[in-house]
Amino acid sequence: MNDYMKALHQRFFRKPNLTELEKEIETARQDVRDCLDKAQRRRLMDLVDGQALLREEISLASFTAGFKLAWGITKELEA
Repeated sequence: MNDYMKALHQRFFRKPNLTELEKEIETARQDVRDCLDKAQRRRLMDLVDGQALLREEISLASFTAGFKLAWGITKELEA
């Protein structure tokens, strides 16, 4: 079922336009990166990558919960 939910999510999810916020975050990341040595930069990138994965998982979980809610409402209306 998880693969089905991922496919539905990919089909119907539309990323909101957050260009300004993304620019601010990237500028802050670069400012922090410039103050770090190579090992610390690697840790920063691990953190950024981890946050991106977390956002994807939260988005899929939210979509799945909304889908299940809609499915439950549909079943109740049919009864």
